[in-house]
Amino acid sequence: MIQLSYSEHYPIPLPAGHRFPFGKYKLLREQLEYLDLIKPEQLFAPTFIEDEIIHLTHSPEWWALAKQMALGKQAYRKIGFPNVPELISRSLSSASGTLHCAVNALQVGAGMNLAGGTHHAFFDHGEGFCLLNDIAIAANYLLHAGLAKRILIVDLDVHQGNGTAAIFENEARVFTFSMHCRENYPFRKMKSDLDIEVPAFSTDDFYLKQLKTYVPGLFQSFKPDIVFYLAGVDVLESDQLGKLNLSKEGCRLRDEWVISQARIHDLPLVVVMGGGYNQNYAPIVNAHCNTFKLALEYYENFGN
Repeated sequence: MIQLSYSEHYPIPLPAGHRFPFGKYKLLREQLEYLDLIKPEQLFAPTFIEDEIIHLTHSPEWWALAKQMALGKQAYRKIGFPNVPELISRSLSSASGTLHCAVNALQVGAGMNLAGGTHHAFFDHGEGFCLLNDIAIAANYLLHAGLAKRILIVDLDVHQGNGTAAIFENEARVFTFSMHCRENYPFRKMKSDLDIEVPAFSTDDFYLKQLKTYVPGLFQSFKPDIVFYLAGVDVLESDQLGKLNLSKEGCRLRDEWVISQARIHDLPLVVVMGGGYNQNYAPIVNAHCNTFKLALEYYENFGN
């Protein structure tokens, strides 16, 4: 049975005017249940993970300070969240969810985190609303445990996965692919194994043409054992932080292309949410819902 990670640990007390859309997580779960796309027994609440697993990805000295809420004011400004206990619980829960989804995907074909995609977290610091890098933690665990030998990360958030790129810069067993808006955050990009920089205000046709040009080759040449898909919906025209002009249908076609490619190659797939920033939750929740709906449909009979 395909499992989906969901936790109530996500809300962080934020100052007035902060734009992080915590409400979208609960609304997405409710939308998936309302449409009868998932059953209650498919949802699981992730448990917190051991420091030893986190140390495979992040500096032990840095993580010790982070857990003690002792990183310093400048570090929290860079992260973009206040120094509160909820930041630790949210980050641990999200990372644990992606790790357990990855293990589940190896068994049944797919695993999905109704959160995650914290790709701006580096080895020894966080930034861009990210403290721990959930995909990197899960990927390093699979490698360490001998559960996978070659891992492909497809990051289609509108922002480059700079932390993920830096963490795996010298790791040949992990291929990092990031297709993002050239003129958007982070303004100092890191080097992924393959970066496709899309100009600001690009629309469906241009974006999808770029995606279809590069994605098939990744599956054929790298030959991964498992695929992590970071499906940020901040590529939408309506997104307040995105700078791209994809329609809802364009975003859906993007998801279908990536998910279908993984399914055609009979590869386990892990889906995480990534970004989506809008004071009106409807567009981003509907777009996230499309992502998970497609993954559930394509992987319903995996292995049969």
